Amino acid sequence: MKKMLLITTLLTAIGASAAPALAADCDITIGVVMELTGPAGAYGQAGAKSVEMAFRDFNEAGGVDGCNLVTDTRDSQSQGTVAVDQATQLVNIKKVPVIIGGIISSVSIPILTSVTAPAGVVQVSPASSSPTLTQLARDGKTSGVFFRTITSDALQGTAAAKYALDQGLKKIAIIHVNNDFGVNMVREFTAAYEKLGGTITSVTPYNEKQASYSSEASAAMAGEPEALYLVSYPVDGATIARAWISGGSAPKFLLNDGMNSAEFIEAVGAQYLNDAYGTSSGTSPTASTEYFNGAYEAFSGGIKPDAPAADRSYDAGAIVALAVAKAGKGDAAAIKAAIPQVVAPGGEPIHAGKEEFAKALGLIKEGKPIKYEGVIGPVSFDEYGDITGPFRLWRIQNGEITTVGEIGADEVGKIKSGLAQ
Repeated sequence: MKKMLLITTLLTAIGASAAPALAADCDITIGVVMELTGPAGAYGQAGAKSVEMAFRDFNEAGGVDGCNLVTDTRDSQSQGTVAVDQATQLVNIKKVPVIIGGIISSVSIPILTSVTAPAGVVQVSPASSSPTLTQLARDGKTSGVFFRTITSDALQGTAAAKYALDQGLKKIAIIHVNNDFGVNMVREFTAAYEKLGGTITSVTPYNEKQASYSSEASAAMAGEPEALYLVSYPVDGATIARAWISGGSAPKFLLNDGMNSAEFIEAVGAQYLNDAYGTSSGTSPTASTEYFNGAYEAFSGGIKPDAPAADRSYDAGAIVALAVAKAGKGDAAAIKAAIPQVVAPGGEPIHAGKEEFAKALGLIKEGKPIKYEGVIGPVSFDEYGDITGPFRLWRIQNGEITTVGEIGADEVGKIKSGLAQ
């Protein structure tokens, strides 16, 4: 009941902020398609509030020549078909120039291939990490409209493999969500882990939203693994972890970035997760990080700033807002061209918050370059809309998630290069 009330409150608040009746004639509507409910609901709820916060800061700084950015936020329900329907309405009826979302790759990919790429509408995903998105760009199927504020799983899988072995986890079973994200993450992890000397005892895919995962946990126990690599989302992941522990397996886990979640820890029990390790697309702290960590919880109504996808969703919103200002209008082609420019090396550093955005707007009007250095750190986009950056290494102890190290992009790249030899 408490969770449903939270979702209802979020939807009501988001809907109110996006109501067309409240928007001035010159205001620019940006579409937001997030997983507000379903297995990835924790990501989407945090992400939607982050985008809303970024737009609030931007509008209070002056907006686009006095016009505000407003959101029309839709719930994908963590389903690709629902997401496509919602995105189609936003593009065809609301005529939005940008869609921010989805969170998970199985939502972002169909939005991209079915809606935004054919329409030439910009799409910025805060947290979709599938290598398929890079390949679509390489194949010329994205029209250059896709950007993301998270590194590809082609790199995260490699970082996770090295981290696991560094922690002495040399014999691992894998359970993964059976979608594009899970399949790609496991493929990249497996190639690196086995090449570096690790042994994978079994690979067990699972389908989402099952009441029980006892059979999957039992299958994964074959071969006497030392630990479980769980590639999942907080809700299903907690159910799987409990089944793994109940079956008598050692409570040792390697986790993907989305499992960096207080919800997951609470559902499993902190006492069972003192040997849980994970990787996330990294952050290099900036003044934006400090601002966001200090302001987000109050703005969001109690969501913690370390909630899944919260930080990089603020950055997605900020980059879109600054790109609209750079473009000077709500035109998709102009915004697409402006996005790389507002994070380009050599520009005046800009951080999160009203005062910094006001500074950015002044520089843009003067024709001077800016470089937004966000909550996740300074980023830039390559020709495929990807960012490169470090990977954060973390561990759960006594119910708290603590950063314990970092693997740089160069080191990960060297490992991947070595795998091909």
